[in-house]
Amino acid sequence: MTDSGPSGDLAETLVDWFRTDARDLPWRRPGVTGWQILVSEVMLQQTPVARVAPIWEDWIARWPVPSAMAAAGRGEVLRAWGKLGYPRRAMRLHDCAAVLAEQHGDRTPEDVETLLTLPGVGAYTARAVACFAYGQRVPVVDTNVRRVIARAIHGRADAGNPSTTRDLADAQALLPTDVPTAVTFSAALMELGAVICKARTPDCARCPLSECAWVAAGRPPLEGPARTVQKFAGTDRQVRGLLMDVLRGSDSPVAKPRLDQVWTADPGQRERALASLLDDGLVEQTAHGDFALAGESGS
Repeated sequence: MTDSGPSGDLAETLVDWFRTDARDLPWRRPGVTGWQILVSEVMLQQTPVARVAPIWEDWIARWPVPSAMAAAGRGEVLRAWGKLGYPRRAMRLHDCAAVLAEQHGDRTPEDVETLLTLPGVGAYTARAVACFAYGQRVPVVDTNVRRVIARAIHGRADAGNPSTTRDLADAQALLPTDVPTAVTFSAALMELGAVICKARTPDCARCPLSECAWVAAGRPPLEGPARTVQKFAGTDRQVRGLLMDVLRGSDSPVAKPRLDQVWTADPGQRERALASLLDDGLVEQTAHGDFALAGESGS
């Protein structure tokens, strides 16, 4: 294998493992464009792969290039988003598609700096697109990568609070010098954290790494109190989702009494959730007082 730099053994082991054991995800297949990788990365934020994959494939068939999505209405995009959660991501993708179509020749840029100027594209997404779509040697750091590095390199059970400077420096230090190998290594780090080196149930018996600082230290537990898992049932987020379900399922504006039936346990919470959807621009109110998805109120 080409010289891999200071992380040679780790990189070679993970790259070999990834090439034989990586999941067959649709956005990893040949012929996927930068735009399509961008869509996958936005969808995968806080959403499991199993839920994303079928919707991503539908989106790519429907909107294979940015201009196709830009030509669609906001309501159409929000409806196609389905139950992926955090629907503001769909609106950001719609805004991003318009910018790409109008200012970038209907193509997703290759460099991190330009990617960061796009609506809804942050530090992680910009580097992920540059790396996985265009084969650039840039550090790509998500929660999974932070956890693998914390355990394998630093011997800690958890990465602690994010620090962009520190986290990127840690990942950069591990990148092989050979560019194609570095790209595969970045994907392998992420894959290891997603399928084996999990937060709560690490499967160390299946880990391809023969040396891990955390295992060598006796797998010390988390320092301080364990992080609480954010509940969903009964939250404003759940109520927002129920309201959006009704609006996505209707091809015309919905009267308020119909929305009132969505959540009767706490009318105040329901009104608060509806107001937040209006404030976020996901929902609009018609001149007659009915409610519709963004762009479908007729105003």
